[in-house]
Amino acid sequence: MFDYFLELNPVMQAFLATLFTWGVTAAGAALVFLKKTINQKLLDAMLGFAAGVMIAASFWSLLNPGIDMAEQMGQTPWLTAVIGFMGGGIFMRLTDRVLPHLHPGLRMDQSEGIKTSWQRSTLLVLAITLHNIPEGLAIGVAFGAVAADLPSATIGGAIALAIGIGIQNFPEGTAVSMPLRREGMSQKKSFMMGQASGMVEPVAGVIGALFVLLMQPILPYALCFAAGAMIFVVVEELIPESQRIQENIDLVTMATMGGFSVMMLLDVALG
Repeated sequence: MFDYFLELNPVMQAFLATLFTWGVTAAGAALVFLKKTINQKLLDAMLGFAAGVMIAASFWSLLNPGIDMAEQMGQTPWLTAVIGFMGGGIFMRLTDRVLPHLHPGLRMDQSEGIKTSWQRSTLLVLAITLHNIPEGLAIGVAFGAVAADLPSATIGGAIALAIGIGIQNFPEGTAVSMPLRREGMSQKKSFMMGQASGMVEPVAGVIGALFVLLMQPILPYALCFAAGAMIFVVVEELIPESQRIQENIDLVTMATMGGFSVMMLLDVALG
């Protein structure tokens, strides 16, 4: 089965990898079938762990290979890295200002983006969907980069990135479905809304892979762009949400370091 996966087109590899990450999001959302609430300390630790995974993935799987590729392709590495990284952050900032969404635990009047009359459940799903976009793009770009046949892009590294993002998607699905269930929504609808936030990843993954296959000279920029977008999500959303309760900060900090270590281990071991 694994050999068959390796023989697939990079676009199909990216699609299957992001189907996996979507599936893990659904698994996290499925916790609503087991219980109506989840311990806040545990949820905060899970979000902190997810933040650590994304920080590590941004450097080990995206930014560092992007810098190496820029050098191999005759570009100015530091300039490519800065342009791509800041471009990713600016893109997410603009999207954040436009797309209506509501972060878990906040009141309706604290929603961001263009003001709408959409329901709270829809806005919660859109908040998670917003930061699943760079995750899907990152996986797509990573698999597309392998086709460029550059030493810094390996199939093991792309798989490690997909596994890491999959792991951190579990608490994201839970972070959407549990609040909805707690507010009285049915188990089935809470689950459907929670897993829906991951549906964007296969779409973004295919787009990312196609993009770099068709325009290989911008590959280093694309990798750094995905890194910048992911770091924006971590700093703007995951860390503030996980550290909202003062007494949980130390636990969350250690969980973040644990997540970073797991992703670093995956990337170094597989990449």
